[in-house]
Amino acid sequence: MAQEKSYKYVIVGGGVAGGYAAMEFNNQGVKPGELAIISKESVPPFERPELTKAYINPETNPTLATIYVPSATGGEKQYAKWYKDRGIDLHVSTEIVKADLASKTLVSDDGTIFKYQTLLIATGSTFIKLSEIGIQEADIKNIYYLREVEDLDDIAGAMEFYIQNGKSVVIGGGFLGIELSASLRANNHEVTMVFPEPWLLHQLFTPEIASFYEGYYANKGIKIIKGTVATGFSSNSNGDVSEVKLDDGTTLEADMVVVAIGGKPVTSFFKGQLEEEKGGIKTDGFLKTSNPDVYALGDVATFPMKMYGGMRRVEHADNARKSAVQAVKAIKAAEEGKSIPEYDYLPYFYSRFFKLSWEFYGDNVGESVLFGDNDPKSPKPKFGTYWVKDGKVVGVFLEGGTPEENKAIAKIAREQPSVESLDVLSKEGLSFATKL
Repeated sequence: MAQEKSYKYVIVGGGVAGGYAAMEFNNQGVKPGELAIISKESVPPFERPELTKAYINPETNPTLATIYVPSATGGEKQYAKWYKDRGIDLHVSTEIVKADLASKTLVSDDGTIFKYQTLLIATGSTFIKLSEIGIQEADIKNIYYLREVEDLDDIAGAMEFYIQNGKSVVIGGGFLGIELSASLRANNHEVTMVFPEPWLLHQLFTPEIASFYEGYYANKGIKIIKGTVATGFSSNSNGDVSEVKLDDGTTLEADMVVVAIGGKPVTSFFKGQLEEEKGGIKTDGFLKTSNPDVYALGDVATFPMKMYGGMRRVEHADNARKSAVQAVKAIKAAEEGKSIPEYDYLPYFYSRFFKLSWEFYGDNVGESVLFGDNDPKSPKPKFGTYWVKDGKVVGVFLEGGTPEENKAIAKIAREQPSVESLDVLSKEGLSFATKL
């Protein structure tokens, strides 16, 4: 007979959103036995972005425990004991395979039935495989994807095995591709990046911003091949990858390949039970779905973007953290007959690699204005970009900013001040943000 467990609150997903939701439930005084987290991962919730930023950095060499939630924002790290001491049931290595929202029932891969009163979906995203875009890998070894700790451990193992003049090909020019390429190069690999877009991080960067990072990477010995795609692979007699075939007929030698071509929200077992929009689960400003007892957090949620109007889905850890806190506050407020403000999220993206660190706030729409020193050979490059729409600054990017300067650009993106002209803005540069 199947085992059955009942909880007042169940969080499905043990990533950033799940960990921060548990933290906020604890802050709100959840009682022992009321809350459970069900995670298919084998470890407690951790700061996933740190996998590529720090976990395989040869200079810091941190342990997994150093990046447990909420290490990115400060506060007491949530080790397994943290959950146990608070009476929060943490079910790791447990995957939900069926959800019946009408009966408030979840079924895990081992047949356990979980009953809930309120459900929080924090399943995040998973990687897109090459086979999904028509590129067959068959059974070739040393082709890697990154999502979970075990994935990165596999990459790190291969990285160490091929430490002497290892040849790595990174497929993808987005966040993961950029950060993984830096990690591989820092570990003495020959690295080639391949992506179809005309420049790095095409969805966020302008060509001028991208040209700096492409030049910087070239100076570090990373080769970038733009505007092309991988079409297949060759392997050696051991079944290990040996070459990457490109659509122009050329081939690249490879001891290992890391694929980072994007992600997709994990929502399959809720299909047909919740309203969806723009690839995610549709929510209101409290992260509540079309089912009043179900909330969606982080990558899976398509929510009202109050600042700009319309619905958006944001794949980033910052939104995962903040939407989780918002949802739990909304749940507890509703139980007490109170109300809280609707979610008012300011889009925020950041990255760190080599000795570089950038932050972006707002919306990258309208005309762009570059300022500062964006010479890739500069010993301390510091530059940025404003985006101006309808005479107002709506987005700001800054490389090499101090904490105070990064706060200043966040404030600018939030307040959207008017500007006299693009020329004036270009001459003022960073001082436009810091003086306000």
